[in-house]
Amino acid sequence: MNRLHLIFFLPWLACSTPEAEAPAWELIFNGRDLSGWTPKLTGYQLGDNYGETFRVEAGELRVSYAAYDSFRNTFGHLFYHEKLSHFKLRLEYRFTGEQVPGAPAWAYRNSGIKFHAPDPALIPRDQQLLVAIEAQLLGGNGSDSRPTANVCTAGTHIVMGDSLITQHCTNSSSPTFHGDQWVAVEIEVHGHGQVIHRVNGEEVLRYEQAQLDEGDRFARALMEQGHPRLLREGYIALQAESHPVAFRHIELMRLPAPEE
Repeated sequence: MNRLHLIFFLPWLACSTPEAEAPAWELIFNGRDLSGWTPKLTGYQLGDNYGETFRVEAGELRVSYAAYDSFRNTFGHLFYHEKLSHFKLRLEYRFTGEQVPGAPAWAYRNSGIKFHAPDPALIPRDQQLLVAIEAQLLGGNGSDSRPTANVCTAGTHIVMGDSLITQHCTNSSSPTFHGDQWVAVEIEVHGHGQVIHRVNGEEVLRYEQAQLDEGDRFARALMEQGHPRLLREGYIALQAESHPVAFRHIELMRLPAPEE
């Protein structure tokens, strides 16, 4: 190619180079059914949605205890089918009705978003707590301070301010939301790096270095099966903790992973 041809060729080459598409939000709950989601309830096999605990009504994904006469420690999780590492997840939630009889007091208006969870097929049938990181979703009792989008760590630890956090739950800086109002929550997850919680668009919590707790027997069993101690990826799940709760506008944004 001579110099004249090169002059005309290079502008064409620059114009033809496609730009990388920016990450976009996509709905992962269709408002009609549980397509793409699988329930796992304590005491039941994966996929057994006892009493239609997880159901779709009026375009909302609801946790319902209409078929229960007593809770009997039937803790539940609804898993999204895709393993994720770098992502944002956002949704709106609200608590409704009364807590099912026989449930623990701490589970009043209590739910959560689990992430970096193991393959649900690996969860023992009778296991109650899911080994994962949790963005805890709470509702107020009408009087006391009760922030939401806290972080809870079942079988796991995190790092905040260069300190290893081993306590089960750490509160966020969010306000308390009493009543049945909708609350918007977003989590931003960068693999084993930073995790950010937002409530109604405002950052309320930040931490990093999610990892398995070697002192927890379920976490230890995962490591014996070859699961790495540092949590870089896993599954997301919505919790059923004994109080009716509804979710809507569940959206996912896949983020590019940094080059290593």
